[in-house]
Formats: sequence, C-alpha cells, structure tokens
Amino acid sequence: MMEFIAQNMAPIMFFSLVIFLLLGYPVAFSLAANGLLFFFIGVELAPLSGGSINLSWPLLYALPERFWGVMSNETLLAIPFFTFMGIVLERSGMAEDLLDTIGQLFGPIRGGLAYAVIFVGALLAATTGVVAASVIAMGLISLPIMLRYGYDRRVASGVIAASGTLAQIIPPSLVLIVLADQLGRSVGDMYKGALIPGLVLTGLYMGYILLMSIIRPNSMPALPPEARTLGHGITSLIVALIFAGALAYGAHVYLSPTHGANADILGACVGVVAIYLIAIADRGLGINMMSKLAQQVIIVLIPPLALIFLVLGTIFLGIATPTEGGAMGAVGALIMAAVKGRLSLDVIRQALAATTKLSSFVIFILIGARVFSLTFYGVNGHLWVEHLLVSLPGGELGFLIAVNILVFLLAFFLDFFELAFIIVPLLAPAADKLGIDLIWFGVLLGVNMQTSFMHPPFGFALFYLRSVAARVPYLDRLTGKAIQPVTTGQIYWGAVPFVGIQIIMIGLTIAFPQMVMHYKGKPVDPSTIEIKMPDLPGLGGGLGGGLGLPPLGAPAGGTAPAQPGTAPAQPAAPANDLSKPPSFN
Repeated sequence: MMEFIAQNMAPIMFFSLVIFLLLGYPVAFSLAANGLLFFFIGVELAPLSGGSINLSWPLLYALPERFWGVMSNETLLAIPFFTFMGIVLERSGMAEDLLDTIGQLFGPIRGGLAYAVIFVGALLAATTGVVAASVIAMGLISLPIMLRYGYDRRVASGVIAASGTLAQIIPPSLVLIVLADQLGRSVGDMYKGALIPGLVLTGLYMGYILLMSIIRPNSMPALPPEARTLGHGITSLIVALIFAGALAYGAHVYLSPTHGANADILGACVGVVAIYLIAIADRGLGINMMSKLAQQVIIVLIPPLALIFLVLGTIFLGIATPTEGGAMGAVGALIMAAVKGRLSLDVIRQALAATTKLSSFVIFILIGARVFSLTFYGVNGHLWVEHLLVSLPGGELGFLIAVNILVFLLAFFLDFFELAFIIVPLLAPAADKLGIDLIWFGVLLGVNMQTSFMHPPFGFALFYLRSVAARVPYLDRLTGKAIQPVTTGQIYWGAVPFVGIQIIMIGLTIAFPQMVMHYKGKPVDPSTIEIKMPDLPGLGGGLGGGLGLPPLGAPAGGTAPAQPGTAPAQPAAPANDLSKPPSFN
C-alpha cells in the first residue's frame, strides 16, 4: 500500500489540492500547506518510490531563493501600476462621461444603450484593465437608465457583465501579465497577440445585440427624443473627423522626408490634438461651429484614447516596457483626474488601498504556488502531467480541446489568478513539447479564463453586478415611475448567451491562429538574406591578418605572396622565449 502511494504521489497531491480548494480554504494557504504536507510525506516515502520521488530535507533551503524570485520579478510590477491607474480613472468619473456621451451617440437606434455599454466596456478595458471597476461603474450608471427606458432585464444585466469582462483579454489586462510571466514570454508580445481577439470578441457582442434587436425589438428600444439632451449632430461629427483625417494626412506627407516611418504616428497625433483643441475652443468661446454632440464626443473620447496610446502605443512601438507603460498610465490617470477636478487625497488613499490588496493577493498566491511546485516537481508531477496530456488522442488539436474543456470546468470554481498560478505551469511544458506557440496558447487560455467571470453561480462579474443592482422596487428619479428590481436569476440567465459567445471565440482562436500569431511580424525568406563583410582597417588586407593569423589563401606556416604595387611585408617580430622569466627592461 505504501509503495503504491509513493509511486503515485503526483496525482494524489494534485487531487488533494483540488479537495482543499473545494472545501473553501484560501488558495494561497491551500497551495503552501499542500506543498509542505506532501514534502514531509514524500521525504519519508522516498525509499519506497523506486526513484520517482526526489525529495530531501536540504531541498527546503531552496525556498528562500524561490521567494526572492517572486519579490524581484520586474514583470509583476506592472500589476500595481495598472491597478492604480484603473481605480483612479474609475474615481475620476471617466466611465460616467463616456457612457452618457456614447449613449447619446447611439441612442436613436434600437439597442443603442447596449452598444454604448459594449463600446465603453472596451474603452475601459483598454484603460483600466480591472473587471470590478468596469462592471461596478457601468452597473451603477447604465443599468438604471436601461431599465428606465424599457430594456429587458436579462439583456441589460448580461451586456453589462460581459462588457466588463473585456478587461480580461483587451490589453493592458492583468491576466495577460500573469500568463506571460508563468509562460516565460514577453508581456509586450502577449499584448500584441491578444489585441485582435479582444476586438473580435467585442464585435461578436455587438453582433449579438444587433441580432436581438431584430428578433426581439421590444427588448431594447431606442431612446425617446426627450432623452437625447445633446440633440442631433452626426453630420457635424463626421465633418470634424474628416477634417482631422485630412490634417493628419497632410502632416504625414510633410513629416515623411525627415521622420520616415514615424511620420504616420506623428501625423495622427497632429490631427487628433488639432481637432481636440478646436472642440475645446469652440465650446469655451461659444462659437458653436460644431454641434453639441460633436463637441461632447470629441472632448470626452480623446483623453482616454490618448491614455491608451500612451500605455499600449509605447509598449507596441518598443519605447517602453509594460512596467514603464503602467507607470506612465498611472501618472496619466492622475493628470486626467486632476483636470476634471476630482483628484483628492481620499481618491488617492482609496486607489492605494485597493492596489495594495490586489498586489498582496497576487504575491501570496505566487509564494504558495512556489511551495507547491517545489514539492510537485520533486515527485515528478510535471512529468506525470506532461505524459498524461501529450498522450491524448488527436495530437495538438486533441490536446487543445481537452485543455480548454478542463480550464472551462475549473473556471466554475476558481478565478483567473488561481487558474494562472496553478494550472498554467502544469500545461505549458506539454504545450511546448507539442510545438504549440506559447503566446497563442496563453491568449487562448486568457479567452477561456474570461468565462470564469461569467459562470453561474460563482462568476465574479455577476457578483459585482448583483452588489449594485436594485434589490427592491424603487421610484425612478427622472420619470417618477416605479421600477421593479433585478433578480439574481435574471442576472444569471442574462450571462448565459455571452458565455456561449466566449466559447465561440475560443473556437475561432483555435481555427484562426493568425489572429494571435501576427505578433511575430512578417516571416523572413532566408533566400533574401545577404551578408556582406565590411573592409575593416588593420586586418592586413584579409580576414584574420590583424589577429596574428595569415591572410586567407596564404600557405600555412609561410607568408602570402606579395601583390604588385604593394609595400614589402615587414619582417615578423622574433618570438618570445617562454623558457625564461619575462624582462621589463
């Protein structure tokens, strides 16, 4: 019996961890306790394992070094920076301004408020990267408005929860930082790979709303005329955008001779800044050359878009690392909040407190994972998992299907941090052995882990929405009508179609890997590579001459024949006699 336990320590340890987690123990402490418990058992049973257990007491001396590896990981520094940026932006009222403006822009069409929520959710995802901030902000602001104008409660709650989870896959996502760290890959490459899948998923959400507005038009009515306080002005907005585009193109042409490849970015910056300043001057001076709608859209949209470029643009262009981009984003968020007059000591204190809690949560899970992995690798658990996954039928496709089903089921009980720290390190070696690109694999897992926020009954996005949605009937402050509450069942049923869309997105990512693989750039044809050796001075007319070697083509042990028109070769210096001590005279 003891021999059987010793030889099957890895699966016993893994399933024991699952039991610990299902019993409700904190993840960090479950990992550490499980690792230490099985370390003691493994040391005692090592003589009975037939060589499958490689544990001994001195191995514990490796733990401080593993802990220091967590503390000194510069990649993880991006997590507190992006968290702080997201909390400050949420407190600055940016989400409220965006939802009000985009809601007015899309208001005249059916489902306009739902489109606005998805669009703002994508913008918040690209600026905050924090699901809780996005869902809570949109739940507080947009849900009462959607209920006021007759939206179906399941559609309204589902679209708010789903659009908030876009912060998990659209850079600068926190889960992408963790996945890149666990897979040993660049965060910048992970961001580049995830950008197109995130935008495609946003498009699928909008496609679902379009379909529902056709099938069930009464479930998402257009805003009535009296609710469109900014009036009409789409033509004015289009003209302003055309003018900005023309100005950007002209600046690009003017700057191309001097700035080369950077001229397109500089030209775009010129066009955006110009139209932004024109809109501010038009409103401030009362010229009213633009419509109120055009003014509001330009003034509200450009600052967050500029912040997105400051963070992601500098990372994609190679100007800044993700950690540096996060630091610049945090400073940019403070500036935006100050400009709006909403930066206070209380806001900074709340942002620092939330950032400290999340960062501590991540660090404690990482430390627990280091203890667990020390023991798990010592009992050859990584080999057990690798053999189990590589031997699945269907090769690479079978592996991907099995892994995604596993992650999808575990997401019912674990959140994305727990999945990233426990499951991903076990899956990555098998994926690498099968020749799967780990950036593509990481983005695929990121899309899958996104469903953990939407799964009934433990989806955190559903919990966040439940905490801010009305639980009892209330009187609408604008219309005075009695509004019925949103039930938990309606929130759960509203999430189901969007979970299905996320599953479809997993399939699309597998079927069209180029959505992610574009991060590598265009492939290089080896036949087009030409290597030219420069003529370097001091090499004696041939490669190796200046290194004390005979020129190419010279006979060994002799000198190269003199070429016509060249100076005669100087006699070689006499060789030193190494049998005598050196002389310094």
